[in-house]
Amino acid sequence: MRMLVSIVVLMVSLVAVNPPVHAQTSHAAPQSALDAAVQDHSAAAAGDRETVARLLQRPEVQAIAGDLGLDLRRAESAIATLDGPQLTELAAQARQAEQALAGGQSVTISAIWIIIGLLVLILLILVL
Repeated sequence: MRMLVSIVVLMVSLVAVNPPVHAQTSHAAPQSALDAAVQDHSAAAAGDRETVARLLQRPEVQAIAGDLGLDLRRAESAIATLDGPQLTELAAQARQAEQALAGGQSVTISAIWIIIGLLVLILLILVL
């Protein structure tokens, strides 16, 4: 019985001392790929911020915001604080509003609602 206990203790101590094999493997992705992914994410976020800011600069949007009594300066400063899904959603709405206003088209009811929703969403995010 002592022999069996000695063998078990020896095996457990060898397993405990030996480092795990998975700890010795390198990362699944090289550092350059990780850096490229971070740069792509940053570039996409900067593009989304530019899209929303460009929409807020349009005279039609400024007129609607003025009629509603919304402060576009606060909305423009809030854009810099946005990130992630909120920024992506706002940029998608801004692109939709830009398409509705493109080519000198008159502002339609749907474009007005998109713009109002966008402005209210920006201000809500800023408040929260």
